[in-house]
Amino acid sequence: MFKRLNDPGFGNFSTRNMQRYVNKDGTLNIKHLNKKRNISAAYSYLIDISWLKFFILVIVSYTVINIVFALIYLLIGIENLTPSTASLGHDFFNAFFFSAQTITTVGYGGISPEGIVTGLISSFEAMLGLICFSFVTGLLYGRFSKPKASLDFSEHVVLNEHRGVNSIMFRIMNTRRAAMIRPKVDVILLKSDLVGDRYKSNFYNLELERDTITYLSTTWTVVHPINDKSPLINYSLEELKQLHAEIVILISYYDDSFNQEVHQVHSYVLNELLLDSRFEKAFTFNEEGVMEFDHGKFNSTIQK
Repeated sequence: MFKRLNDPGFGNFSTRNMQRYVNKDGTLNIKHLNKKRNISAAYSYLIDISWLKFFILVIVSYTVINIVFALIYLLIGIENLTPSTASLGHDFFNAFFFSAQTITTVGYGGISPEGIVTGLISSFEAMLGLICFSFVTGLLYGRFSKPKASLDFSEHVVLNEHRGVNSIMFRIMNTRRAAMIRPKVDVILLKSDLVGDRYKSNFYNLELERDTITYLSTTWTVVHPINDKSPLINYSLEELKQLHAEIVILISYYDDSFNQEVHQVHSYVLNELLLDSRFEKAFTFNEEGVMEFDHGKFNSTIQK
């Protein structure tokens, strides 16, 4: 017999059009209002964003700073750096490239500041450059040293008969060449129910056929049998798909690259459920007896 869990941290209140608690990337689907900003929040943001966004932000910031200082040098007079060419565009690029040389402390010597004001500005820019590049170096180290789970979850969760029992299944893939050690999965069902005149969130633990394995080298199909221990036992197949519910997954494993335990969160909403479907086998053995893992088949499903 299944039983409800205490609130795991999401809160018991709900609403009729309640959206998912957890986004597919594992972040919480919460809109923060009147949140105070501080340097710690900025650091966390820069550590957590994707590499593409990070490098775009660094390049844009570097370019904007150089443009600002180039305009300052033009404002105080380009002749304090190099003789004017009588072309605003040419003078701007001379000032921009001087700014780039100053902020990176390169200083090729072709252009140099003259006068106290220009010297003070270029000195301040050089100091700013040292601070900024030290900050970026620290961020790069932090991003490389932060443990990050390298798991992919199947696009859909499927429902199919497994060992004579209707079961809900999803698949996990190891995206690294090295095996993950002792991965363990915990799955919680979050269901929004109408109680009186308001909605309330109820939480249930979904028992799994296996909640841990020794090594994860390719894929792992996680199975929840819908039996008398399942909170989904009283729903028909179509009712399951229409159910206002979410499956939240927490997987943890030991990562020998970082020498510590790593966690990853994912979720599915039940309207993503594929009925009478199963996952296509993604690995085979070639003629030499070597296992071949086809990543392109990871999300492939076969309709019953």
